[in-house]
Amino acid sequence: MEVEFPIEVKNISKRYDKFDAVKDLSFSVRRGTVFGLLGPNGAGKTTTIRMIMNIIVPDSGTISILGKPSTDSASRVVGYLPEERGLYRKMKVLDHLVFLGEIRGLKAKEARKRSGEWLERLSLTQWSGKKVEELSKGMQQKLQFIGCVIHEPEVLILDEPFSGLDPVNARTFKDLFMEMKQKGRTLVLSTHVMEQAEKLCDEIGLINRSKMVLQGSLAEVKSRYSGNRLLLQGEGDVNRLRAIPGVLGVHGDEGVLEVELASDLARADFLRAATVVFNLESVVPHEASLDEIFVEVVGGPVEGLGEEEVA
Repeated sequence: MEVEFPIEVKNISKRYDKFDAVKDLSFSVRRGTVFGLLGPNGAGKTTTIRMIMNIIVPDSGTISILGKPSTDSASRVVGYLPEERGLYRKMKVLDHLVFLGEIRGLKAKEARKRSGEWLERLSLTQWSGKKVEELSKGMQQKLQFIGCVIHEPEVLILDEPFSGLDPVNARTFKDLFMEMKQKGRTLVLSTHVMEQAEKLCDEIGLINRSKMVLQGSLAEVKSRYSGNRLLLQGEGDVNRLRAIPGVLGVHGDEGVLEVELASDLARADFLRAATVVFNLESVVPHEASLDEIFVEVVGGPVEGLGEEEVA
């Protein structure tokens, strides 16, 4: 029987001496969705992922994967792509993939077959006999991804998967993740690349200082933080726009203005007043980006997110 939430994290905490790495954290990931685990460096993202994978054990709380407690066998039902490279540099590429397939429960013959198919798909066949250390960083990331999905897991956990990738390989990974989602896989994505998170995620959880500070569907979160704001394009007297009752602020230049309205001011009422003092060419609702939401909630820029946390 399929479970509705393949990953359920309930009230987990992890403390090192006097430092709370994760504190009373809870979230659930719905089947067939992409859940973005976001937050600044040191917020607790990687610690949380390592607890889900049973690499480290929470001091309190519970974690279930596919309806069962997370155990040492998590790697057989979960595809895990860690931020740090976990490859044996002296092994040959094909041999390494076969090895990874076997430790995830595949027979050697099947592991070799699937490895060959993936190497061909990701344009790595000519490198199959080379040592891992001879591959570029992007190629090694592709190799790790193959190892993550070779056993066709129902759940994928991806920690900073875009780290070190050029735009072409980043697009390849994005397409692969969307394909996995379309096949019904469930993905947990930890990334500092807000643009990618915005394109990929159905739901997000924002961690700051070891706690969950924002959680919900991406659409709901963006709507909540977009406020009553409009983007106007046109020409006219900006000061007269600012003087309209209920206008809290007008910002911008070069014919594109962001207008912030009081929550109780109907947009239709504002537009009727605005057309009297301003020649409007276009009007669209302002939608907050994840960058803007991050800054508002956490109070700092996104630079530096995703660096390896001390766990």
